[in-house]
Amino acid sequence: MATTRKKKSAAEEKVNLDSILFKCRDILRQARNSGSFFEKRDMMLTLVFLRFIGERFEDGVENLRKELAAQGYNLDDPSIKAAFLDDPTFTDGTHNLLPEARWSTIINTPAPALNVALDTALESIASNSKALKGCFVKGTFTARNLAANDIKKLVDEVNKISHKVFGEEKDLIGRVYEYFLKEFAVNATKEEGEYYTPHDVVQLIAAMIEPFDGTLYDPCCGSGGMFIQSAELVKAKKGDISRINIYGQEKEPATYRLAKMNLALRGISHNLGEEADSSFTNDLHKGLYFNYIMANPPFNLKGWYNENLKNDARWADYTTPPESNANYAWILHILSHLKPLDGVAGFLLANGALGDGDTVEIRKKLIKNDKVEAIIILPRELFITTDISVTLWILNQNKKGGTYHGRKLRNREQEILFMDLRTWSENPVKNESKKKVRLIAEQIERAASIYHDWQNEGTNGRHYEEPELYRSVGIAEIEKNGWSLVPSKYIEFIDHDLEIDYEKEMGRIQSEMRDVLAKERESQKMLEDAFRGIGFGLNGGGRSR
Repeated sequence: MATTRKKKSAAEEKVNLDSILFKCRDILRQARNSGSFFEKRDMMLTLVFLRFIGERFEDGVENLRKELAAQGYNLDDPSIKAAFLDDPTFTDGTHNLLPEARWSTIINTPAPALNVALDTALESIASNSKALKGCFVKGTFTARNLAANDIKKLVDEVNKISHKVFGEEKDLIGRVYEYFLKEFAVNATKEEGEYYTPHDVVQLIAAMIEPFDGTLYDPCCGSGGMFIQSAELVKAKKGDISRINIYGQEKEPATYRLAKMNLALRGISHNLGEEADSSFTNDLHKGLYFNYIMANPPFNLKGWYNENLKNDARWADYTTPPESNANYAWILHILSHLKPLDGVAGFLLANGALGDGDTVEIRKKLIKNDKVEAIIILPRELFITTDISVTLWILNQNKKGGTYHGRKLRNREQEILFMDLRTWSENPVKNESKKKVRLIAEQIERAASIYHDWQNEGTNGRHYEEPELYRSVGIAEIEKNGWSLVPSKYIEFIDHDLEIDYEKEMGRIQSEMRDVLAKERESQKMLEDAFRGIGFGLNGGGRSR
């Protein structure tokens, strides 16, 4: 008898971030007036922001209530409520929200009034927070004016996204941003190089250069993910994020606003300039030098150049980078902002930058000037929005040695460390529509220790290598290879086919084949004998005479 399968209750269903975002995507795709990809993304990310800032406010009030109760205050006393809870003050970066801006108000607003309520909330937040001023487009929701049913369904789905549920996500707004890049950007975003940097890649860069104090800069900061995740790493190491001063710049206005939202939401002080603009044509932090630079510039960016950049000071000591590709413009821009004595930068570029023919003179001078410290090729499929393998470059203004974060460094002048991590692809990420891998904590720690051990006193750089993984190389050898920084030209890759004893292997295969043929002949003979015994011949198919 067939049994009826019991339907799981909503509480029993495991809440999945991607499934929620998938539903939101479909609601926006089917809704009238939902606008372009960028407008859909703006609406979605603004909703998520309102959800998160509202949740933080609610958590802040709850923590405040607990503190007051622990100190013996009567929370039912109207005077206590008026003094502490009606207009609360927080010391951890949590924003005080007026009633119209709170998520509890939004989620309980009738569907026909939701578009107006959402824009009212944004206007209230922008008016009462200096850090969030200019983060929102006026009329984000009323201009689009989604049908009451559509905006209600969207708000109800976003209500399911909570840091209490998805607490393991270090940069949840960034994760939502990444999802909508992947799902909505069918046209030009890959060509524009708009990629969200995965958490494990940021961890690797941070583990390498250790940006734990001083100034940190990102010239193409996107949604602010580098800053968010670096701050999380500092906190994990019991550091103080107030000791880090964050500077950044972002060209796309919507992404610039998102970065400001993301950083303000977490109480991270920052200077992203007064507007969104190109780091090349309008450097908002011109003349400033930073302890650390972390960046994931758009890969192979075209259209970056104009005639005003021909004699720019950033490449005056080198040559003007090719107009066709911004890779070396990014390198020289980053170098121009590094503190001259001890600045360190870790950034990603497409692998083509390692050996481009039209940039060989710039690369040659960078190497001879001892600016390049390490070149690390990463595994393929680390990014959701592209499957190419990319390179982590580390520039260092001080290869002479000294003390760095409690470590004693040796003189590494005239040396570059090469690493190739492309074989580290054994950790797949599940539930993705195409193959994606990640670097696990042990791998990140291993890569960082290879780099740090190479830097440390007591290491002999002339004999620092492990076949198929890393090797320290002198500049003289790099010159012999035409100033190429392609790691496979320097790291020993073993031809495992040469390890095979072919005569022995062929003898083994022939022996196995003889055994197989002998067994087949024996089976055939047994089968023929059996059929003859019952009066059939295998060749004739009928009864034998």
